[in-house]
Amino acid sequence: MNIILTLLFGAIAGWLAGFFVVKDKGGLIWNIIIGLLGGVVGGWLLGKLGASGAFWSQWYGQIVSAVIGAVVLLVIWNFIKKLFK
Repeated sequence: MNIILTLLFGAIAGWLAGFFVVKDKGGLIWNIIIGLLGGVVGGWLLGKLGASGAFWSQWYGQIVSAVIGAVVLLVIWNFIKKLFK
């Protein structure tokens, strides 16, 4: 059950991040990958910024953290894509 929830949260985070950064939303697999990687990046980044507490340990805080990380990843991805055009 945890794997299904992780994939679901990853898909939601990647999908939401696409609204902030990318015009085309990509597919389900792309959203899951970006959301999962965004969760790692967002957790690391927020940890470095000193953000801790009960909010970030709840499921909704984890989605917010994953969206923040996914947005950062998508901004970097778009920058790299523009470099090689």
